[in-house]
Amino acid sequence: MSFEFYKESYAGEIKAISIGSGDKAVTVGGETCYPLYQFEGEMPHKPKVAMEIWDMEPEEWPAAALEPFKDVVSDPAAWAKKCVDEYGAEIIVLQLKSIDPNGNDASPSDASATVKKVLAAIDVPLVVWGVANIEKDEAVFKQIAEDCQDVQLTLGPVEDKNHKGIGAAAMGYGHAIISSSPIDVNLAKQVNILLENLGMPMDRVLIDPTTGGLGYGLEYSYSVMERLRMAAMAQGDDKLQMPLINNLANEIWKCKEAKQGVDEAPTLGDPEKRGILMETVGAVTYIMAGSDILIMRHPESIRLVKAFIDIAMDGGNAADISPIAKRLEGVSVDLAALAPEPDLSIEEEKKAAPAKPAAKADAKPAAKPAAAPAAAKKAEPAPAAAPAAPAAPAVDPEAEAKAKAEAAAKAEADAKAKAEAEAKAKAEAAAKAKADAEAKAKADAEAKARAEKEAAAKAAADREAAEDALRQKRAAEREKMAAKHAAAGTDEPVPMTAAAEQKSEAEKILSRLNWVHRRVSLY
Repeated sequence: MSFEFYKESYAGEIKAISIGSGDKAVTVGGETCYPLYQFEGEMPHKPKVAMEIWDMEPEEWPAAALEPFKDVVSDPAAWAKKCVDEYGAEIIVLQLKSIDPNGNDASPSDASATVKKVLAAIDVPLVVWGVANIEKDEAVFKQIAEDCQDVQLTLGPVEDKNHKGIGAAAMGYGHAIISSSPIDVNLAKQVNILLENLGMPMDRVLIDPTTGGLGYGLEYSYSVMERLRMAAMAQGDDKLQMPLINNLANEIWKCKEAKQGVDEAPTLGDPEKRGILMETVGAVTYIMAGSDILIMRHPESIRLVKAFIDIAMDGGNAADISPIAKRLEGVSVDLAALAPEPDLSIEEEKKAAPAKPAAKADAKPAAKPAAAPAAAKKAEPAPAAAPAAPAAPAVDPEAEAKAKAEAAAKAEADAKAKAEAEAKAKAEAAAKAKADAEAKAKADAEAKARAEKEAAAKAAADREAAEDALRQKRAAEREKMAAKHAAAGTDEPVPMTAAAEQKSEAEKILSRLNWVHRRVSLY
């Protein structure tokens, strides 16, 4: 009998979404199982890697990240073309760093002109990424959406506070958007609900859960991405069944550890390999969390990640992957010279070592009284010598040193015991105070919860009573109107004619949005 393993059944699946247009359009999503769980479902489309470029020359990039692009960083169009032609980029992400109000504060028209230049240089999908400034992103994306309506762009991040303006522009001009929320499942769902209520097609929406670098930021992001996938797959929540995108390179390469040279951190190894491996490890982690599109920077990191994706999806041996190809000169670190001098002494010898000089010091004065009578006896005849005084009792230096060491050890033990007793008492007092505080907080929370529950129940009862009264009132009004109509006779048909000006569906959507915005502005 063959072995059969348990397979999880899923209530939902991830939507397959295409970005870009033409032969080079890229489709992501479509999973019917958890990430890489191909034994339980299907992953028809592999996770994709997008290469990032900036619309301005970066100033604080480490040498390892700048080296592959040092000849094109001043020209975004040439930079994008190099990523596609030399490094095989399937998606280009244009980071609009110049529009930051705290930086260059470039205008929407300048940003739109840069997007047009990049579009003219490549034939792969283009993602335009803002600076997460609500007002500036909205103004810039509106301009770009209108100026580039002949192609499909992907615009993001879009948040709850600017979803109306950007969403309306994306709907009107046929672009996709990236809904963004700050590492929270409920907020991610809320943004998608707002976009759907606005009229944005959900087959043109990607989710940005907010990406953290290595460390606790990655742990937060990983946990939220897992919960997003669980809600979409296991619970069938259609508001979260969109592919995930992670802006990874921007977070990894600004970490302190990715920028430190060998002079600053010699024990961290080769700076070039360190940054590449940091980006690679982050990317693999996010793929396992469910990422569909990874925004990356270094070509070597991208090569390693693509190899991992192929092995995870199609099988293979990681030993066949070639090692990192360095572009900078190698570094040599003498770790032995940096290591501290080893301490090979024994603990008992350390404690006994101070006692030896004390013993020698005590022995010297004791020897002088003994030598003096002997010298006098030899120098003068015995009969003429004065009667010798009674000799003082001899002192044993070793016994005295031993007694001093025992006294010191006893004093140290007493002090240690006293300190331990005080620390224990202090810890017990702190634990008791903490327990009392927790008990009080728990009681307060329970009382607050009961009060809120009672208030909610009362509010619900009041609302139900009001709604029931309103229903009865409306029923009476309908009966009165029906009686009035019956008394007046049969209603005559009202003629209906088509409008003189026929609008397209997009024009109707924009017209309704303008109407809603005008109504809202009145209040």
